[in-house]
Amino acid sequence: MDKLNALIIDDEPLAHDILQSFCDNVPFINVVGQCYSATQALDFLSKQSVDLLFLDINMPMLSGLDLLKVLKEKPQVVITSAYQEHALESYELDVIDYLLKPFSFERFLQACNKSLNHYKLVQQATHTEKPHSIQQMFIKVDKKQLKINLADVSCFEAYGNYVKVWRDGQSVLTPRTLSSFVEQLKDSSFLQVHKSAMVNLEHIRFIEGNKITLVDEREIHIGKSFKAQALRKIFELTKL
Repeated sequence: MDKLNALIIDDEPLAHDILQSFCDNVPFINVVGQCYSATQALDFLSKQSVDLLFLDINMPMLSGLDLLKVLKEKPQVVITSAYQEHALESYELDVIDYLLKPFSFERFLQACNKSLNHYKLVQQATHTEKPHSIQQMFIKVDKKQLKINLADVSCFEAYGNYVKVWRDGQSVLTPRTLSSFVEQLKDSSFLQVHKSAMVNLEHIRFIEGNKITLVDEREIHIGKSFKAQALRKIFELTKL
């Protein structure tokens, strides 16, 4: 089970006792520290990160809300306050929940469940693997299925009902449309620069005006309708 490391921040010892007792009865909450002021909490958080703060608002020197405003890396926050007038400002600071003292264990558990659900969503988003870009593909050439390494391909060029696949200065014809390659390779280093051509950004030697010269000395014109988008992506990805 996922566990949330929590820090209790409150200037009242009794509040600490209640929160610690409640946390002890929530299996996914692990209290790693207790602070009695916001300044003490700042020092604690500078040395150790946590997943969740149980945070009082009215504290001497620095309020709980002021603490949130100065934290560079803010964990999830559940406000525990005897005053309801700070609720709106608290939610503007993206707190998970606002518990008005005295609150029941049931209400506390609801806040903890909100925090756990949010934590799981963040973890899922963080660990979602990005699809691997295609490294190789098979294309039909005559009656064969030819395997090609995309890193070797300098460009794809429309040729009637076929596409020329250029490698090492030579081409092979495959019975496909250029648009099918554009769709298949949209997350790769290939970029369509003309209605009839798509180039490998790794094979660009230089750009002059509306013309791209590839390392194999082939010259590809940049289409008028593709120019703005193509040049922007070329310069972004190649950091020219």
